[in-house]
Amino acid sequence: MLFWSEFQQSYLWLPLVGVMVGVLATMIGSGGGFFFPLILMLFFGTPSHVAVATSLAATLPLCIVGSVVHYRRGNIYFRLVVIFGIAGVAGAVAGAGITRLLNTEQLKIAFGLYSLLLAGIIFFNNRKRRKLNHQNKELGNMPKSKRLALSSAYGFAGGIISGIFGTSGAAPVLAGLVAMNTPLRLVVGTSLAVVFINTVSALGGHALLGEIDLTLVLFLTAGTVAGAAAGPRLLGKIKLERSEGNIRQWFALIILIFGLILIFA
Repeated sequence: MLFWSEFQQSYLWLPLVGVMVGVLATMIGSGGGFFFPLILMLFFGTPSHVAVATSLAATLPLCIVGSVVHYRRGNIYFRLVVIFGIAGVAGAVAGAGITRLLNTEQLKIAFGLYSLLLAGIIFFNNRKRRKLNHQNKELGNMPKSKRLALSSAYGFAGGIISGIFGTSGAAPVLAGLVAMNTPLRLVVGTSLAVVFINTVSALGGHALLGEIDLTLVLFLTAGTVAGAAAGPRLLGKIKLERSEGNIRQWFALIILIFGLILIFA
């Protein structure tokens, strides 16, 4: 259900939030949707079910702009996008349905537990990405059957996460791309393109089952579009292997803190 909430002066902070999330998300291959529901729930008092659905709607423009910019820079592996995307659609629709089975408090705690798990995954992936870069392995060396199985499994997991929590579901996607020895320059752009597909699918499910606050969407997207356009350009100006790893470490730490707050607040 779509609705417009009453304007609050605190909403003026949302475009700035959108810019920061947009820049960070397109630099690490995420849709940025992880932060939106957290911020809406913790700082704006938005009910969890509304925050989840609204986050997906606000993430969509970010994914579109970020994917286009990465495409122009040749950072997307389209064969993997298709496989991950098909599995992700099924997962996203299923996840949207699961959300309706949880009450507000259960969804909040579940989000907190997912945050702790995600922080651990990011730390682990960071180490594996550095090892992969050092060994300089190639995706083409992996058997097609194994590539298909991994793409489907990780893609479905990303869709489930996106549908349930209203986040990008990028963590399983990034983990899958790294596990398949995808060249580092293609990981970020490919992940963002897959996240776009997951977001569209999950948003479709939540549009029927959830509640989307268009007022919040408007203020968030006012900043995310600008941030998403700037992120890939900034990524091209820094040393990817070193700086992106540091960004991910801080990203994981912030997620860990947010998760603890959600569980114990």
